[in-house]
Amino acid sequence: MNRTADYVIIGGGISGAAIGYFLLKNGAKNVVILERNYLTAGATGRCGAGIRQQWGSEMNCLLTQFSCNFFENAEEELGYPEGIEFHQGGYMLLVSNEDELAQTKKNIALQNSLGIESQLLDVNQAKVLTPILDTGNILAAAYHSKDGHLNPFKTTQAFADAFIRMGGNIYTNTAVHGLKTENGRICGVDTSQGHIATDCVINTAGGHTNIIAALVGEEIPIYAERHNILVTEPVEPILSTMVMSLSLNFYCQQVPHGSFVMGRSCTNQPRDLRVTADSSFPENMAATVVKIMPALKNIRMLRQWAGLYDMSPDKHPIYDRFPNVEGFYVAAGFSGHGFMLGPATGQIMAEQILGLEPTLPWNRLGLSRFETGEMILESSVV
Repeated sequence: MNRTADYVIIGGGISGAAIGYFLLKNGAKNVVILERNYLTAGATGRCGAGIRQQWGSEMNCLLTQFSCNFFENAEEELGYPEGIEFHQGGYMLLVSNEDELAQTKKNIALQNSLGIESQLLDVNQAKVLTPILDTGNILAAAYHSKDGHLNPFKTTQAFADAFIRMGGNIYTNTAVHGLKTENGRICGVDTSQGHIATDCVINTAGGHTNIIAALVGEEIPIYAERHNILVTEPVEPILSTMVMSLSLNFYCQQVPHGSFVMGRSCTNQPRDLRVTADSSFPENMAATVVKIMPALKNIRMLRQWAGLYDMSPDKHPIYDRFPNVEGFYVAAGFSGHGFMLGPATGQIMAEQILGLEPTLPWNRLGLSRFETGEMILESSVV
């Protein structure tokens, strides 16, 4: 293990791997990623891996637009011939009531103004794109053809492989036990494999972010919330789009090998670090999705699992330095969308840490917004 590093990243998910890659790409040297288990062991490896640019805030549109453009060329950019399985079958956001229809029209106008070519479909157009829909429960649907989903394990590995080729070091099975400061500045990290001297630490620990922050007496306004997900047996392809509904509270996709992956928000989930499965989830999930896509009724579930959303007050990420500790940065609060924001997170954090000109308006995503009331609210979250 390196005993010194210029930059230490805590967390081996998509955010940590992307930040490491973009730091090196932008000229940094001697970058280390620490992961207490294995790459993708946290939220990244437990997510639905959807990629959409259809949001209700300009900020989330810009972040995901940047990331989607990156993912389209990621295999070449990262030199990953195995492929990250980016399937751009489109995202179909179902509209179930008049209030939702009015908001959807506003969202589409915003997205179109930013160059995102989403469109409003009537029920007949939605049925043509997704024949297994029961349109009796919907009024319309929003659709964007370049949205889709990809493989979170291969995508993170692609970043990690490129990072290592560029000279970075990744230490898995390496827990962080302490952070050292001197005169209000980071000076080192104590790990299960020994001490690393450094004057820059980036905290990308997801739901565990505040546990790491507390090592130096810091805290940010996020909390961990358990979300459940399931996968079915593989069947012949019958769904090319990612189907999602905010009011009906679900998302569902068919992945390349034929299985369906689906999830929904559940009330009264614990706000701690448990990722044990909720026994009531499969029945509620099945009832929701079969109402919209009856063709899935007889497909058998294989397994379920749970992961953590690191929730921020306005459902937007936090990219900033901890205010009281020089050299201690944070990328967190993704509210369930950290995977699709991975490339934007990497670019933004590299620019912020290295003092580069911003590609995206990350100055609006700092911690100060929660004190000044300048939050950027996002409602399009399941």
